[in-house]
Amino acid sequence: MTRAAWAILRKDLRIELRTRESAPAMALFSLTVFVLFHFGLRRDEIDGSLASGVLWVTVLLAAVLGVNRLFAAEREGRALDGILLAPVDRTALYLAKAGALFLYLVLLELVAIPAFAILLLGPSLGGAFPELLLILIVADLGLAAVGALVAALAAEARARDVVVPLLLLPLYVPLLIAVARATEPLLRTHPSPHALGKWVGFTGVYDTVFLLVAVAVFDYLLED
Repeated sequence: MTRAAWAILRKDLRIELRTRESAPAMALFSLTVFVLFHFGLRRDEIDGSLASGVLWVTVLLAAVLGVNRLFAAEREGRALDGILLAPVDRTALYLAKAGALFLYLVLLELVAIPAFAILLLGPSLGGAFPELLLILIVADLGLAAVGALVAALAAEARARDVVVPLLLLPLYVPLLIAVARATEPLLRTHPSPHALGKWVGFTGVYDTVFLLVAVAVFDYLLED
């Protein structure tokens, strides 16, 4: 299963390098949102809960763009049928798609976090590390685990551009609340990461539960 998942992941990354349809679109979306907030709020600096909310809502909506494109290559030319007929565990497809989405989110944040700090953030990000890095990793794992599951569920739906946000956003709400609450103290003028362990722990439980559920039900989602 690991070899099959790695082969599918390599295929997805090669396609992304050639087409540049997912990660650049996510990064451009986040930059556009930050610019809009910069001028819309008429403030050069924000901190605390407002900064945390702006950051994670932007990442969340950018993730939806990536989820919508996650099975695009398989939908074209009925390539998904070929993968399903191959003598490999179907869970490998889920792991590959979750891995691809995780990498897209990491690339997005490499662009989005510095842009956010330049355009909107009042306090320096220097005091937020390494705690912020930990929060980003556990958040990305949750976004990827749930996103790949919903993408598979809506892969063959005609109205998938509508179905994906309707299914995805309610599932992301607990994760968004947890990571926003964990990040908020780090983005204050005087960082004070109290209760960080509680929210990171909750996010870790969220990631684990959805990963186990996805592995358990993924085979059934791809049945005709």
